[in-house]
Amino acid sequence: MKKVLLILLVFAAFSLQANAQKVGYIDTEAILSQLPEYAVAQEKLNSLSTQYKEKVESEFRVVEQMYNKYMSVKGSLTESQRAQQENAIISKEKSAKELRNAYFGQDGYLQKKSEELMQPIREKVQKAIDKIAENENFMIIFDLAILQGVVYDNPKYDLSARVLEEINAK
Repeated sequence: MKKVLLILLVFAAFSLQANAQKVGYIDTEAILSQLPEYAVAQEKLNSLSTQYKEKVESEFRVVEQMYNKYMSVKGSLTESQRAQQENAIISKEKSAKELRNAYFGQDGYLQKKSEELMQPIREKVQKAIDKIAENENFMIIFDLAILQGVVYDNPKYDLSARVLEEINAK
């Protein structure tokens, strides 16, 4: 009998504690779209991406021109001249691929610039989320922008507008 009573008390305590926990969600995409500094950063990144893309495409056009010229004169070249031009084409193509990787690769210039521009914005948003979570005793806050498979969300628990208010209050 005492065990049953103890188990019931434990379950009652857990259920009371569970009811006291608050859960909310945000949508960082919606929050970021409302921040002017995010739009400026995106514009800078798009501009850089366009510049880098044009440079890389230009390099690959040079490779293509070299190849087409080589193919048109290939029959009149000696074996050593062919090998020399083929090596030049291969070398140019390799350098074009390296340039593309330097700009757009995992640790490329564009990725580094994105981190440089976006990190302060992410920190600003995170500080606002942290402040709301601490002040209002939220146990957990989900981000709908990164969650897949959300089949229902109640707007009553959406904290996105409050995060924006917190950011703009500073």
